[in-house]
Amino acid sequence: MAYVCLLLSGAALLLNGLAALNQIPRRDAAVFSLVIGNAQLILGVAHLTVTEGGGTQSLLGAAGMFLFGLTYVYVGLDFLLGLGSKGLGWFCGMVAACGILLAAAWSGEDPLLAVLWLCWTYLWLLFFLHMALGFERMAPLIGWSLVLTSQASATVPAFLGISGQWPAGIAAAAAAGAGLAALLLLAGGLARRGRRSGTGAAAVERPLPGELRL
Repeated sequence: MAYVCLLLSGAALLLNGLAALNQIPRRDAAVFSLVIGNAQLILGVAHLTVTEGGGTQSLLGAAGMFLFGLTYVYVGLDFLLGLGSKGLGWFCGMVAACGILLAAAWSGEDPLLAVLWLCWTYLWLLFFLHMALGFERMAPLIGWSLVLTSQASATVPAFLGISGQWPAGIAAAAAAGAGLAALLLLAGGLARRGRRSGTGAAAVERPLPGELRL
């Protein structure tokens, strides 16, 4: 179930990244985020039910599902109800802090998952800086970061897990970390180039992540 949630997150992050770059209507991304978030919350409850007594790993997995699910639900409601994004920004800040703890918790058992959590934590931190602290010029960076990392940090790992080929070991985690870092650096370069040329996304009214504005 965790891999299915990860697969759904890849789609939500991509659509919301495109919305942040003004490539698709924000309302479309908000509705999709709301649907995906509710689905992940349901899957999280089912995961806990099926793995009852499964120990720490089961609880950590469910925690990740709930953090992603609640983020997407909040993102959808924030835009559709015009809540203003301030509260969503502070929520993303709290989730970013949780992401650091989850990365540390998985570092011994599953280094690759720990690296993925660090990537998602960075995305949540961007949302916090943009929505809670008002760094408006970060909107293009958010959009490109979501688009470029959505598949590498969510969709591809989800398919690897579903097919039983989830990579193990430090080498796989290091390779994934290097690849994700390169994509995030590329996102920064594209955002800067867009601002200089005037062709990048305009200031986002209410960025969604998944407008992950896990």
